[in-house]
Amino acid sequence: MSDTNADPNANRRQVLYWRLLARLFDGDEQPSLEAASVAIVDDLGLPPALLDPGVSVDNIVQRFPALGTELQDLMAPKDEDAQPQEQVRRAALVSKLLLNVFSTGSGSVTAGQLAGWQQDAGWLKQALGEEGASEMSGVLSGMEGDLVKRMKLREVLADPKLAARLTPSMSLIEQLLRDKANLSGVALANAKSLIRRYVDEVAEVLRTQVQQTSAGTIDRSVPPKRVFRNLDLERTIWKNLTNWSPEDERLYVDRLFYRHTAKRTTPAKLIVVVDQSGSMVDSMVNCTILASIFAGLPKVDVHLIAFDTRALDLTPWVHDPFEVLLRTKLGGGNDGPVAMAMARPKITDPANTVMVWISDFYEFDRSQPLFDGIEAVHRSGVKFIPVGSVNSSGHQSVDPWFRQKLKDLGTPVISGHIRKLVFELKNFIG
Repeated sequence: MSDTNADPNANRRQVLYWRLLARLFDGDEQPSLEAASVAIVDDLGLPPALLDPGVSVDNIVQRFPALGTELQDLMAPKDEDAQPQEQVRRAALVSKLLLNVFSTGSGSVTAGQLAGWQQDAGWLKQALGEEGASEMSGVLSGMEGDLVKRMKLREVLADPKLAARLTPSMSLIEQLLRDKANLSGVALANAKSLIRRYVDEVAEVLRTQVQQTSAGTIDRSVPPKRVFRNLDLERTIWKNLTNWSPEDERLYVDRLFYRHTAKRTTPAKLIVVVDQSGSMVDSMVNCTILASIFAGLPKVDVHLIAFDTRALDLTPWVHDPFEVLLRTKLGGGNDGPVAMAMARPKITDPANTVMVWISDFYEFDRSQPLFDGIEAVHRSGVKFIPVGSVNSSGHQSVDPWFRQKLKDLGTPVISGHIRKLVFELKNFIG
């Protein structure tokens, strides 16, 4: 298993990683690996609970707070090589994170187990650092989705105590939206409460991003207010320097200058068209919330259309993403031309309109008709923004034919990260 002539620290790291692999791929303990790992952890001064997959990372950090700091960016790329002893310690901590997150077993999952896994996954993301967490996001989302599917979700929702232990996540919200027609009474009320909590949490994050990027431009056509707080002291001094009196050693000011503070707000129409087929649930949730935030900005007329094989005008509820999501029906195929037929009549002033189209653009025999509609909209002067998907990870899948056609049109598909969409919309609405 190990080379006696090798660096003993390298051997100890190897033991920890062999144990990790054994536990991941074989539920039975390997006595020799377990005994060796216990000795290593004890020698490092780490708690024995680190080797118990039944103990959450969160629980260990609560009992040993110093480890919380040590876990931050633990797996992020380092510029300097750690000392051999530190590398062994790192291997022990990394093994704990990986074992707790990736050893999910089989069979049904309780609300408590899901909550524990979500906490452990959160620690893993912190250990990976921002870039690593972004790359791993899709994998973790898939695992979380599998855990949610293994839950007896309807039974959990029917029990207020169990439902209260659920932590809202995209995977959970997707299942709730898919199953909402089969829920009633207490279960439906708990489902709505979870959806509302998730919507509010995401809205707070997106609202902050919009505020940070939607400052607007100074409108110099509006005379500045002549109040003290707007006084431009530096410009006033500069413009009155010719009035300096050497004899009196005083600057006589005969004109005051004020800063322009009025922001120009361009009246704009924003038409958001989002694919609500099964593969686009993340986009549906994010864009619904984002549309509601922009709808709350002054002089921005927001319209929201969702489509699969039919198109649904959700504009009357655009200010309330919670109500919008309750009216969506996830799944099925998609028919872009039907959505375009609903969206185009809403264009009354092309030069002052932006159309955001969120889809994977897999239209098959409807590809050319949809592209013809997009081309016509773009040629009319509308700013057309195609988005592959809008999610937290930025990963996207787009039909290659459409990707090339949109690029040739001068409207390339933007990155799927929602921050990029916020930036694009800010540039238009200003």
